[in-house]
Amino acid sequence: MSQKKKKWGDRKDGVWLKDLPPLNRIMPGIMPNRADNEAYISVDIDLRPLDAYLAKKNEGRAEDKYTYFHVISAAIAKAFVLRPRMNRFIVNNRVYQRKNITVAFVVKKKFDDRSEEGLAFLEYDPGETLDSYHGKIMDVIHQTRKDGAQDTSSGAMDIITRLPQWLINTIIRTVLWLDKHGWAPDALIGSDPNHAAIFLTNLGSIGLEGGYHHLVNWGTNSCFIVLGKKYMKMEYDRDGNGDLHEVIPLGITLDERIADGYYYSGTVALVKELLAHPEHLDLPADAPVEYAIKR
Repeated sequence: MSQKKKKWGDRKDGVWLKDLPPLNRIMPGIMPNRADNEAYISVDIDLRPLDAYLAKKNEGRAEDKYTYFHVISAAIAKAFVLRPRMNRFIVNNRVYQRKNITVAFVVKKKFDDRSEEGLAFLEYDPGETLDSYHGKIMDVIHQTRKDGAQDTSSGAMDIITRLPQWLINTIIRTVLWLDKHGWAPDALIGSDPNHAAIFLTNLGSIGLEGGYHHLVNWGTNSCFIVLGKKYMKMEYDRDGNGDLHEVIPLGITLDERIADGYYYSGTVALVKELLAHPEHLDLPADAPVEYAIKR
């Protein structure tokens, strides 16, 4: 994304927005904690267009196949490109425009109770297509699942937790203060999903239902999305005709201070349009898409 010259009050990961309406400037001071300002949205995604699209994308492919997760997360990231107010965060009572769109998720190294988890953290570019994004995801997954491979944040935590508890507490307080001012080193937060624009978890891949997940006050993440297990849903039109089909539930938790409900509604409408016509994802992410809010 285009980089503006850094001004006083900016962070390395965000530009301080000083020309907001009075309410948006004052609200972070009145309600300073992200976890106290959550807006939750539940959306069901019709899988029929995705099934047809994935069948074509995976034709002749034996490994590293495209999945629902790849397509859905790409659609959400594209929505952040086209609707930039989604890519804001609030820290230290200030509203920032994030400089890059970043996507993070947890990678289970093996589907086993004793298996460790790794952190996947990648950047989504304005010119990204689903193919280039898929390549990034597969690269980071393969790297994370290598024996002994460790992301920067996990590596730093592993070192810190070997120290005496009193020293751990001191380091945590120091890092919290540094992060509040945007000075926390990348060695500690470089791959921390709580510093990503979009934090996703795919509970459906481990057989769990979808639902709500809270935000946290640490870091800068303003959008947490849960993909649940697919299920059969009956939907009715205005004439009462039923339509039974498979859906994937999305649970979207947002910081309500960074945008208003109408803006969120437009973003959800865009995501649903992209997933109803996933061929949009074959074009660069900044390619415009027509959509409408259904009332």
